[in-house]
Amino acid sequence: MNTTTQRLSVTEKIGYSLGDLAANLIFQTLMTFLAFFYTDVFGIPAGPASMIIFIGGMVGAFFNPIMGMIADRTNTRWGKFRPWILWTSVPFGVVALLAFSTPGFDEQGKILYAFFTYVLLVLIYSANNLPYAALSGVLTGNMSDRNSLSAYRFVAVMVAQFIIQVLLLPLVLILGDGDKAAGFRNTMMLFSLIGVVFFLITFFTTRERIVPDTEQKSTVLQDLGDLVTNRSWWLLLVMTVLVFITLSLKGGMYIYYFENYLEEAAIASFLESSGFNSFIAGLNSVLTGIGLTEFRWPEDAPTSGFSLFNAGGIILMIVGIGFSRKLADRFGKRNVFSVALFLSTLFILAFWLFPPDAMGLVFGSQVLHGFFYGITIPLLWAMIADVADYSEWKNHRRATAIVFSAMICGLKVGLAVGGALVAGILAHYGYEAALPAQSPETVGGIKLAVSVYASLPFLVGVVLMCFYEINKSMESRIESDLLERRLATGASDLSEPA
Repeated sequence: MNTTTQRLSVTEKIGYSLGDLAANLIFQTLMTFLAFFYTDVFGIPAGPASMIIFIGGMVGAFFNPIMGMIADRTNTRWGKFRPWILWTSVPFGVVALLAFSTPGFDEQGKILYAFFTYVLLVLIYSANNLPYAALSGVLTGNMSDRNSLSAYRFVAVMVAQFIIQVLLLPLVLILGDGDKAAGFRNTMMLFSLIGVVFFLITFFTTRERIVPDTEQKSTVLQDLGDLVTNRSWWLLLVMTVLVFITLSLKGGMYIYYFENYLEEAAIASFLESSGFNSFIAGLNSVLTGIGLTEFRWPEDAPTSGFSLFNAGGIILMIVGIGFSRKLADRFGKRNVFSVALFLSTLFILAFWLFPPDAMGLVFGSQVLHGFFYGITIPLLWAMIADVADYSEWKNHRRATAIVFSAMICGLKVGLAVGGALVAGILAHYGYEAALPAQSPETVGGIKLAVSVYASLPFLVGVVLMCFYEINKSMESRIESDLLERRLATGASDLSEPA
């Protein structure tokens, strides 16, 4: 084995990370705006919308182990996982566009259309994103380089999150000329085109280096047996579910929090006093001065405040990601993840204490939550790669994709549960999109959702990490032992060029 090829170039790290940016243009839209799109744009009642998100998400979740076994048994001259990124790039874009289109059906027709397009989207997402995630486990066996790769990819995730949570609504207004339905459709068309290009870049700039021993033979039952006896895999599966329940619940509920709980006058005053309105006015003055169309930022205070709120959190998440690798290299992924997740949870829970006019506290808590949560973002995915190594180290068999199915399966379950909770909580507390003002009970339920309800899964996750056994010393031992085995067997690099 030529060990020098284990290290990744900056080009490969960037090329790989663009795949996450492409996928997250769609995923972040699902997590943040799907319930809003169904209830307030497509016109589906909250109850049926909740069921669509839950059932569709669960179908996608339980497809993941199947996709994992398929990917692990894929053998091409390009490797096991890269081909799936190529094969699914165009279908992913097409189905994403269909899922955010609004044909003029009656209510029953809309529900059926939304259900089938959403199920198809999550299935294609699995066929694309599970091999993509597993690819990170076979690009390099170097733990430090793997931490670095995770940091690169999650900066890309944060860029996508910034685009969706901050700029999507302005894009919807611009590309739909004020028509939200047309705006969502046209925006998804743009995202789909960008996504196809970025997936192709990922395919052409990466190379699979960690290859199972050519003599390795394992059955599906052996692969499943390795999983069910791997406590670390179970813990990260549950952890992923919990993390994405919180992210989906609070992310989907924040727009309702701004529109129905926070005082519009207080938001408008904050936008003015913070200098944000002056910034937008100055930007538009420059754009129109050079003959361009002005930037159509949402004019109503709640929507404008919501976008700025998301921007602050995302920027600090990117800062937090910047600290992640060095902290993990020094203290170990498990310890850093646990502490940072706990601190980020405190700033979610704090939303229960804020009155509707406390804009400074609302924004301050968001950016502090973003910073500490940002530290955890690369570590969860890097720990999944470590679990794949642990399984190989312990069982002398490598099944990378089925191990990574924990992450994608957990992600889908969390997205399904959290997204369904958004619509379900709204329905339970009597939310009606057509009402000019929601009842105090509904407003109280929205406040509970973004604070107490959203913090509980994170808190349970912190407790679970106390039982995760791959600490810093074990990481080093696994890396060293596997390197010796691969040197002995020659199972390192693909013979075909990238």
